[in-house]
Amino acid sequence: MSLPKAELHLHIEGTLEPELAFELAARNGVELPYADTDTLRKAYRFEDLQSFLNLYYELMAVLRTERDFEDLANTYLARAAAQGVRHAEIFFDPQAHIARGVEMGTVVEGLWRALARSEAVHGVSAQLIMCFLRDESAQSALETLEAAKPYLDRIVGVGLDSAEVGHPPVKFREVYEVAAELGLRRVAHAGEEGPPEYIVEALDVLGVERIDHGLRCMESPELVARLVRDRIPLTLCPLSNVRLRTVDVLADHPLPAMLEAGLLCTVNSDDPAYFGGYAGDNFDAVRSALGLGEERLRELARNSFLASFLEHDEELRARYLAEVEAYEF
Repeated sequence: MSLPKAELHLHIEGTLEPELAFELAARNGVELPYADTDTLRKAYRFEDLQSFLNLYYELMAVLRTERDFEDLANTYLARAAAQGVRHAEIFFDPQAHIARGVEMGTVVEGLWRALARSEAVHGVSAQLIMCFLRDESAQSALETLEAAKPYLDRIVGVGLDSAEVGHPPVKFREVYEVAAELGLRRVAHAGEEGPPEYIVEALDVLGVERIDHGLRCMESPELVARLVRDRIPLTLCPLSNVRLRTVDVLADHPLPAMLEAGLLCTVNSDDPAYFGGYAGDNFDAVRSALGLGEERLRELARNSFLASFLEHDEELRARYLAEVEAYEF
């Protein structure tokens, strides 16, 4: 669906399609434990979040140079533009690369080569959000933020991702306090597999402005009322929820009930190479499986721009919102 939209929940490492993985592996002399792209694609089937993360981190081995990260981002931006994405706020996981001996500068500079030209080349404005791995230590997160300081002119905010259960937001209180002092925007994954209490902690302890996922807020009427009152955006990822068994089938997704409750929901692709669809594919899927009408779809697109970190360019945000209103289904 080419309805103009912003993508606010997208892990750039999760856009690594099998074809590009093999291309980069050949370029860098990395041997993948898969015979060919078809065999690898069959491995893109998961029982839960952890089984996905195992493959996700394994395939990162092919990403070595600035050119690799530039190619990864360019490939995503071209696909996203073709599906109506006009603005993208892109997550990246520096700890996973630093642990492999790839320096912070290699990652940021490579991604930025693509993002800096994105509006001119793809018609997509783009920003970078650096995520901390919640299954790593808080000290590691602090060290990662320190390593990122020379590049903060290219990083708009920080996030928190990876395995959620057993790693509550409070663990990262200090690094989020430092991020706030540095003027960085703050988001966090919460309420995907973790309980509603993690969402509350992310808001109260980390001071986040957006909740990534947040599905399980629906288990707490008090939390829903708070999210509605404070207009806290939720970056939902429907196809991801099905692939990771958070929701059994898309028809059972709580998105319609969330919209009916007045929550500021957005639809995103998360890790599209692994989860079967990019931003437009997710819009198509919820339209079909959940029976969302044109105005609900327009509301989701409008929400995505309202929830984006475009305060530095309200004229651009207004232009994108006008495109949403003018779109003909």
